[in-house]
Amino acid sequence: MVVLDSWAVLAYLKDEPAAARIETEWLSQPPAISSINLGETLYMRIRERGENAAAADIATIHRNSTIVDPDWALVSAAAQIKAGGGLSYADAFCVATAARLKAPLWTGDPEIIDRATELPCDVVDLR
Repeated sequence: MVVLDSWAVLAYLKDEPAAARIETEWLSQPPAISSINLGETLYMRIRERGENAAAADIATIHRNSTIVDPDWALVSAAAQIKAGGGLSYADAFCVATAARLKAPLWTGDPEIIDRATELPCDVVDLR
């Protein structure tokens, strides 16, 4: 299993260069996505495509993924990661989710990639 952040989900939805690699993994085993990062993807898609199209995109992702809703332990882990500096709170959730699941985090987000060696999970650069 891999964990996707909003960067990876958006790359997939927009059919960017990383989309084929993400789709291949998706077909072999559904990825995990924090509901925080899925919400982040939703608001970005609403801005780009409107509410109805965004809702359809997110419904497809939701059906074909393992969605990880935060409990207090995950919130606390994300807060500790965020306190370390350099990442958004949403980014801290995908890192904490990957660490919890002991799964690699797939992303192209430069803020995450630049700190990969400091994070409690493996990071795969999709750029």
